[in-house]
Amino acid sequence: MQQEEDLFTHQDTLANLHENMPLTEKLRFLHQVMQQDFPFIDRLAIALFDEKTETLKTYTHSTEGNDSPMTTYDAPLSTAPSLRAIIEHRRPRLVQDLNIFSHGTHEHTKRVAARGYKSSYTMPLYQSGTFIGFLFFNSHQEHPFTPKALRQIDICGHLIALMVINELTAIRTLLAAVRVARNMTHYRDLETGSHIDRTAHYARLIARELSPSYHITDEQIEHIFLFSPMHDVGKIGIPDSILRKPSKLNAAEFDVMKTHPAKGREIIDSVLEDFSLETFGHVNILRNIAEYHHEAVDGSGYPNGLKGDEIPIEARISAVADVFDALTSRRSYKAPWSNENAFAMLRQMSNSKLDRDCVEALIDNVDKVLEIQQRFRDNDLI
Repeated sequence: MQQEEDLFTHQDTLANLHENMPLTEKLRFLHQVMQQDFPFIDRLAIALFDEKTETLKTYTHSTEGNDSPMTTYDAPLSTAPSLRAIIEHRRPRLVQDLNIFSHGTHEHTKRVAARGYKSSYTMPLYQSGTFIGFLFFNSHQEHPFTPKALRQIDICGHLIALMVINELTAIRTLLAAVRVARNMTHYRDLETGSHIDRTAHYARLIARELSPSYHITDEQIEHIFLFSPMHDVGKIGIPDSILRKPSKLNAAEFDVMKTHPAKGREIIDSVLEDFSLETFGHVNILRNIAEYHHEAVDGSGYPNGLKGDEIPIEARISAVADVFDALTSRRSYKAPWSNENAFAMLRQMSNSKLDRDCVEALIDNVDKVLEIQQRFRDNDLI
């Protein structure tokens, strides 16, 4: 007869997935589990599709250290016909010998080959029928994927897909709730929707440039990209008489305006609690951007007078992205500055108000800045 103590002898192999940890850590854990049955799988990786720009961008991977061939990378989907075919057929792609792409000229093809990967299995990811990205299984061996193995890998692939969808759904739920509040401010302070898109892409550009020296992962870059436009959500708590005042604020009014970062943090914390997202991975990036984007590297900022590295890097990035777009955008009270004049002002503000590394990261990518400005022009300028 079975004893009560025998009822709990089995340990759930995937129990760690219940824990609060970022998607990257969950992916690495699943990779370790999969390697017990499929030791030839050397890498799992996820690339997301950006519908607005029609590009694929690296999001996360399971390899440790510098072993991944693809990080902080994006490319137009139109330049990858083999991947486009996956979407057209709505079926995974199996490449048992990557030498068939040995003459490929695309950067991603060269990077994968340089790391010694010999085969791959690629699954398209869909959410409610909408394509959202790819899941890659890579191996250093040729012809390792047998039909029997693929049947089990498919199950793991769909489990990973559900994890990704759950992550993205949580982000979208959070952003939608914060955006409702932020849009109320948007209509009150007369900022444009294009401003939101531009600041998001400037922030992503800066974060990617700083990634090697600041150890910013693709997953963190994506969150900085998504959350940077939410920096001013706290302005919803500022009276119209101050928020829309056409002239310079007096000292008392400016003191009220300086409360919006703390109000923003309060709003975000309330949303997180209401939607049970307090433990969501990387949510502190959103908190930090809202609360600290007006801190100055010399300690003269607000609300806490933080200095230098005391200010989270995501807040320093967001600050530069926002200031640059404010300078180069048309407002009722000013004409847009040229990029050259705006860059000169950013340099002047470096090491006092703004972080020099973040400023230089933006200025060093003039062509990409212009591309962002052309893609997301204000409607009245089109």
